[in-house]
Amino acid sequence: MPAEASGPAFPQPEEDPVANETPVLDTLADITATSIEHNSLAPRELMLVRMAALIAVGAPPASYLANAVAAQNGAVTGDDIQAVMIGIAPVVGTARVVAAGGSILRALGLAIAVADAELADEGDTGQ
Repeated sequence: MPAEASGPAFPQPEEDPVANETPVLDTLADITATSIEHNSLAPRELMLVRMAALIAVGAPPASYLANAVAAQNGAVTGDDIQAVMIGIAPVVGTARVVAAGGSILRALGLAIAVADAELADEGDTGQ
């Protein structure tokens, strides 16, 4: 018979289960921050590599959105992303690159919608 563990196998929830409303997004943000801290590439080059990886795996719009702030902080431009798309097209295929273009545009649309909603909330609360 296997020995019983002295404690629970998984952490128990906090008393307030709503205290951390975005655990998945928070974890992804932590992973991104750690990868940036422990990488020898300059932030701009790292984000270009990450954009290439997102394109190569067929990432959904939310993945591009999750990397948008880091890309902006790394001074990645639209021209840079186009250059990456052109550079990797022979490797990943034109269909993947075209799909990525659509995902990037949808991510931009999501970002605009979120910003508009935040502005509307600020206007409603008088801030």
